[in-house]
Amino acid sequence: MKTRSLVLMILLFCLLIVPKQAQAQLPKETEAQKTQRMKWWTDARFGMFIHWGLYALPARHEWVKNAERLTNDQYQKYFENFNPDMYDPHEWAKMAKAAGMKYVVLTAKHHEGFCLFDSKFTDYKATNTPYGKDLIKEYVEAFRAEGLKVGFYYSLIDWHHPDYTIDEVHPQRQTSDTAYARLNKGKDMSKYREYLKNQVRELLTNYGEISVIWFDFSFPGKNGKGRADWDSESIIKLARSLQPGIIVDDRLDLKDVEGGWDFVSPEQEKVAKWPEYNGKRVAWETCQTFSGSWGYYRDENTWKSPAQLLELLIESVSKGGNLLLNVGPTARGVFDYRAQDRLKSMGEWMKYNGRSVYGCTEAPAGFTAPANTLLTYNPVTRRLYVHLLAYPMGTLNLTNMGDKVKYIQFLHDASEIKYRAGRDNAKNDLILSLPVQKPPVEIPVLELILK
Repeated sequence: MKTRSLVLMILLFCLLIVPKQAQAQLPKETEAQKTQRMKWWTDARFGMFIHWGLYALPARHEWVKNAERLTNDQYQKYFENFNPDMYDPHEWAKMAKAAGMKYVVLTAKHHEGFCLFDSKFTDYKATNTPYGKDLIKEYVEAFRAEGLKVGFYYSLIDWHHPDYTIDEVHPQRQTSDTAYARLNKGKDMSKYREYLKNQVRELLTNYGEISVIWFDFSFPGKNGKGRADWDSESIIKLARSLQPGIIVDDRLDLKDVEGGWDFVSPEQEKVAKWPEYNGKRVAWETCQTFSGSWGYYRDENTWKSPAQLLELLIESVSKGGNLLLNVGPTARGVFDYRAQDRLKSMGEWMKYNGRSVYGCTEAPAGFTAPANTLLTYNPVTRRLYVHLLAYPMGTLNLTNMGDKVKYIQFLHDASEIKYRAGRDNAKNDLILSLPVQKPPVEIPVLELILK
């Protein structure tokens, strides 16, 4: 009997304990496997970010609850009046596709804690507002129908959850340890950690294949939150177990954990060079806004021009990165007219010049960009692209490229560009003859077919 009991105990251990341990391990992959997993993303280069939530109603920045130190009770009016009656994700998807974007990331939950999806773990969700429907379900179906890869943004921060402890970025942030202790008495972050995992499980289980997930954000420190507060390793293990191919950002505070992130995410920043980690180049994506706000901001007026936005995209690709460009829909569920205008302009350019973006990266060593230009390169087709940010007066000099180039054309219309070799000590330079009048495209592109 003792032997039988011992065997049963061992079997029970194997069934209950070992699978849990196995599931808890992050999947191992080689550099080649990771490159292949992320290939669609690095080829795409251009995606759409969408920040949408209750903050669209006050229409004065997605951090309005924080900036104005609003309580849950003061913020409640936005929940009670949230009714995006003009929401048509099929229209959103068509605009994203027409702009040349290949993937999209929508805020399933932002810092305010409001969920666009029908979560079983909160009442603070779209299905309990006057709108009454799961906004995420409609979103994923619409964007997939247009052939775009679908992703979610999920905020680690939550200014509404009763067990989320007050910290330095909370609307009710304090100035002393005693004040923090008083406000956080009775709050239980372990319950909030379980809430996080439950909602991540819902998002990565109930909506089919999810290609990207953005967790945002960690801020370790005395009155901050880092990996221990979120139980970040459990979250990333859960995400990868539910969606093995998913691509994950770097904001779980797991930079030193193998498999804890896939790309770095410089925000509102033009990087000086291809970002590195531990001396090694890494995949990266800059997230940027049309203006100074992520959420809909009615009175914000620092909107970038189409030329500035295109330059931002091209420059990102020229340093081996992606651009995730944000739209903040209105409280009625439509894209701001200014965003629509920029998307249309970018789409017109991408229609004819997207070949210099998709599948492209930094130019190889030995290719020097002339003044006021940016270079991108497609390693598969072996084509180099020269983006003319300021249109030259008749000629353009390409240094030390005579032995590398066999044909040059404008990309937008495939019209030939004639060239000749340089003289004397610059015989390997190419002197291009350009039309005096700039072509009718925002940023003309020269396509160089290499030998």
